[in-house]
Amino acid sequence: MKFQIMLRILFRLLQRRTVTAAALAREAGVSERSIRRYLEELIVSGVPLDIIRGRGGGICLPDTYKLPENFFTKEEYAAAVNALGALYEQMRDETVKSALDKLTLQSKEDGRSLTISGHILVDSGTWGDAYNFSDKLKVLEDAAEDAACLDLLYVDRAGQESRRTVEPHLLIYKQNIWYLYAWCRKREDFRLFRVGRIRSARRTGEIFARREIDRDNLPLQFHFADAELIEVRFAVRPQALPDVEEWLGIDSIRTVRGELFAEATLPAGEVLLSKILSFGDGVKVLSPAALAADVRARAAALAAQYAPETENAPAEAGTSGQN
Repeated sequence: MKFQIMLRILFRLLQRRTVTAAALAREAGVSERSIRRYLEELIVSGVPLDIIRGRGGGICLPDTYKLPENFFTKEEYAAAVNALGALYEQMRDETVKSALDKLTLQSKEDGRSLTISGHILVDSGTWGDAYNFSDKLKVLEDAAEDAACLDLLYVDRAGQESRRTVEPHLLIYKQNIWYLYAWCRKREDFRLFRVGRIRSARRTGEIFARREIDRDNLPLQFHFADAELIEVRFAVRPQALPDVEEWLGIDSIRTVRGELFAEATLPAGEVLLSKILSFGDGVKVLSPAALAADVRARAAALAAQYAPETENAPAEAGTSGQN
C-alpha cells in the first residue's frame, strides 16, 4: 500500500508538476501527515522535490526531472504504452487514460542532446552525464522558445542557494560552458546563469513578453567583467601544444627558432592561475613577472602540501656510564 501511494504521488507530480499536499491526500485517501512522510521518503530516494509555500505553491517537481533511465527498458516502455492505449480504446476508462497520460509524458527516446544547426553539431552532455544536464538544457531551451517563465533554484559560487523567477531569452555557449541569459525579476535586469549551477528549473505557467536584446553587444565578458586584463606570454612544450591551442586558439601560437610560444590577453585572478597550473610543466609564464611569481608561489605551496611526512627522528640512544 505504501509503495503504491508513493508511486501514485510520483506519477501525479510527473503529470502536474505542482500539487498541494491536501490534493494528494484526497486522491490517496490518507492524511496530509502521511503524504508528507511519503514525500520525505521520495526525497531520500533521490526525487528532487521542492516545497514552495504561499499562494500558488505546493509540492513541486522540477521540469528537469524524469524517471531514471533504467525505470523501464525501451521495449518495456513501448509495450506498456501500447497495452494501455489498446485497453483505453476498448474500455474508455479514465483511470486507464490517466495512467497512459502519465507514461507518455516520460519520453524514452535517447535524451542526449545532439543539437544540429546547419553544419554545426553540439553535444550538450557532459562527461559522465546521465542525461540530467542534457534534460536540463532542453527545458531551458524550450522555455526560451515558448517565452515561458521559469522558477530556478540556483547555487552561486559561494554555495548559497536562491530561488529566482526568470524570463529566459537565450542559451549561450562559451569556453565549454553553457549559460542562460535571462531577465531576473529579483534583480530587475538581465543576468547570466551558469547552467551547471541550476539545481532545478520549473515552468511557472506564466508567459512573458520578450524584451529587446542586442545580440551583437551581449556582455560576453560576463564572467570576468571586474577582472584586470593582462598581456601574458608563455613558453609551450610540444606535449602541451594541443591543449594550449584549444584553450587560446591556434592563432595565439608562434614558432620562433623551433621554440613554441603563446600570447594572449587574459583576465587576471584565481581562474587563470588554476588554468596555468593544470598544464603542469607543459607551459611556463614568461611575462608578466608578477604572474610568474604567483604561479611559482602556488606551485611551492602545492609541493609543500604533498611532501612526504617527516619521519619521527629516532630516540637518542641512552648512554651508559661505568662507576
